[in-house]
Amino acid sequence: MFDQLATPCLVLDEARMMRNINRLRTRSEALGVDLRPHLKTCKSVEVARRVLHEGGAATVSTLKEVEEFAAAGVDDVVYAVGIAPDKLEAVAELRRSGCDVKVLLDSLEQAEAVVAAGVPALIEIDSDRHRGGVRADDPMLIDIGQTLDKNGLLRGVLTHAGESYSVSGREQHAAFAEMERSEAVAAANALRAAGLSCEVVSVGSTPTAHAATDLTGVTELRAGVYVFFDLVMAGIGVCSVDDIALSVLTTVIGHQKERGWILCDAGWMAMSRDRGTANQTVDQGYGIVCDASGNPFNDLIVAAANQEHGTIAVRAGSGASLPDLPVGTKIRILPNHACATAAQHESYNVISEGEDKVQNWPRFRGW
Repeated sequence: MFDQLATPCLVLDEARMMRNINRLRTRSEALGVDLRPHLKTCKSVEVARRVLHEGGAATVSTLKEVEEFAAAGVDDVVYAVGIAPDKLEAVAELRRSGCDVKVLLDSLEQAEAVVAAGVPALIEIDSDRHRGGVRADDPMLIDIGQTLDKNGLLRGVLTHAGESYSVSGREQHAAFAEMERSEAVAAANALRAAGLSCEVVSVGSTPTAHAATDLTGVTELRAGVYVFFDLVMAGIGVCSVDDIALSVLTTVIGHQKERGWILCDAGWMAMSRDRGTANQTVDQGYGIVCDASGNPFNDLIVAAANQEHGTIAVRAGSGASLPDLPVGTKIRILPNHACATAAQHESYNVISEGEDKVQNWPRFRGW
């Protein structure tokens, strides 16, 4: 199947991807909230068509994503990175073209710029001290809300518990999910108590979305990397290695037998430098090594990487044996961080159940 592909390249298992998509779609329905998938990982119209319900709402992280997905017919978008004022004219132009883009902010300075541009916004709520946002009990929340609301531009509140990536297991992720819910709902109630509108209460991260049990007061759920999953998500118990839909196809190009090394043509330019599993219970190096069918070898990882070379070795301390992989053998590497690895490539080579041919789906890059 992969004979005609030049390596390294990105491989997407469509069946695994669809199982992941349907898993969270079913869960959001059971929780009684709308799902607003984050498309920053995929950056692909073909993937987005499978992730979104027809006419569905989306979350993005760049103006480039808004432009590309709007051109493909996605007309309800939250640009979920704190807005830089100099980007507001581009946002306003996208709105004039028919895409309902909402921006995110957490300061009066941003709110005043948003009002001047006539762009609707959500207020970012800090639910876990992870990054940006205001607390639900901060008087600044009401000041920002009043600035937006009197101009008809306040759409609601949004939070993201990024610290949920630092803990492992459903119980701890559920605790972060409740932290998201309670802080976002408290912020919405504070705005309403001040006589302001708050239609949207948006929460989510991939770990919390899969662990939440009660989303009372929430209107929408967001997540992104769940579409592909990766070793970081497997390492904190959100998925299994068998759920990971994305891999890098590479070719064996040499051996250092006395060192126990196999060399491949996928270095950090193909895999990214992300070492997100380094501080987890199991360090996966630059990725788990699989055969061409996607079956992992026992304790075989990309232990080191240069720009265009990957060094494959048995995990330190393991009793596993190095497999016989002659020069020219095609193998696949499961990534630590799907977003970072996908960002190194311009397209997906898509494999589908029952199909012998590989499809090519373009993806885009840039801001």
